[in-house]
Amino acid sequence: MAFEFPAAYRFADSHEYAHLDGELIRVGISAFAVDQLGDIVFVDLPDVGASLDKGTSFGSVESVKAVEDMYAPIAGEVVERNEAVLASPEELQNDPHGAGWLLVVRPSDPAQLETLLDSATYSAKVNAG
Repeated sequence: MAFEFPAAYRFADSHEYAHLDGELIRVGISAFAVDQLGDIVFVDLPDVGASLDKGTSFGSVESVKAVEDMYAPIAGEVVERNEAVLASPEELQNDPHGAGWLLVVRPSDPAQLETLLDSATYSAKVNAG
């Protein structure tokens, strides 16, 4: 199965994405990661106001297969979390790049986005198998 990813998104090697939305960054996990996890049953996210450090764990996602940590693709402050995904984890599974976003972050260094993989590079990596 070939995966497609939004062109404007940037991706970490650990399969989290960051999408610049004005001055804020929307964070989630890629459709590839969701597919690998299988049926998602629980999502744990930090509280609003929490500080994230790039590359460190910010929460976890639990599926029927495994519990996986999620890693911050960018440093900053959590300004919003997706309560709908917390209440109904299947939202993440149904639309990981849209309604299944996880956090909105005010970045401490927006230039960190440039250190992430662009959509085409990430797509080539995960679709190479």
